[in-house]
Amino acid sequence: MEKDKLIEKIKALKKKRNAVILSHVYQRDEVQDIADFIGDSLGLSRKAVSTDAKVILFCGVRFMAETAAILNPDKIVLLPDKNAGCALADMATLIELRAKKKEYPGAAVVSYVNSSALIKAESDICCTSANAVDVVNSLKEKQILFLPDKNLGKFVSSKTDKRVILWDGFCYVHHHNIGQDDLRRAKTEHPNAKVMVHPECPPEVTSLADYIGSTSQMARYASKNSYKEFIVGTEKGMLHNLRIHNPDKKFYPASEEAICRDMKLITLEKVASALENMEYRVEVPGKVAIRAKKALDRMLEVKIG
Repeated sequence: MEKDKLIEKIKALKKKRNAVILSHVYQRDEVQDIADFIGDSLGLSRKAVSTDAKVILFCGVRFMAETAAILNPDKIVLLPDKNAGCALADMATLIELRAKKKEYPGAAVVSYVNSSALIKAESDICCTSANAVDVVNSLKEKQILFLPDKNLGKFVSSKTDKRVILWDGFCYVHHHNIGQDDLRRAKTEHPNAKVMVHPECPPEVTSLADYIGSTSQMARYASKNSYKEFIVGTEKGMLHNLRIHNPDKKFYPASEEAICRDMKLITLEKVASALENMEYRVEVPGKVAIRAKKALDRMLEVKIG
């Protein structure tokens, strides 16, 4: 089916199903273009709570759809591709977390939202890359067991006086596909550009940045500054949204290899199929959902400084 007809089909199905389409900024350009809301994990979590739609179609990966389902138990949450997972989220298991909690009994467990519902349910509070520092600093505990991203944990540890115990996990896109050489090359090619980097990148990469922040924080940095050129150190999908909202500015990827395979599994065809067939529904078991919701609600109550 040609693109225009496919888009019209999606619009008709969305109306029929009383659905809202949420898209992460790492999605394909055309998927972002048909979404009602585009954002990072925290922004989309808030939108999921505030929507009055009966169906939430989440164009992202499984942990994001799980989060939407946990926060909206009375709504139907759909993930267009059931195989859209997250390698980082898979690096933390329940058995491992329970063992770590015994090892550090006085530590507060802070789980990045890039984690499974089971991990969230075993945590004291969740965080995103946008509010991780504020979440950690809001806690009374002096020891923090932070999982699963070690690079984000290192970044947080540099912004707090608490002891942050790191998990040995990472996002392969930020950890392996954006390197020092990539940034140096980009800076040589675009000497007037400011460098924005996601805190999931390792310290040797973030040390070369002019600004370190989540996708939403980078978006604000780019729009509010008078600079006209930016090198973007995160998944390439974000450049589409940056260019739309800043047509007078130029954005360059830090690396052409910064692509998340799972995010790119979602296509317009799969979005249409999901709405037509009401698949693939993401549900979280009741007891797990109740405990995970406490950690998510506590996160949503934290004021971002």
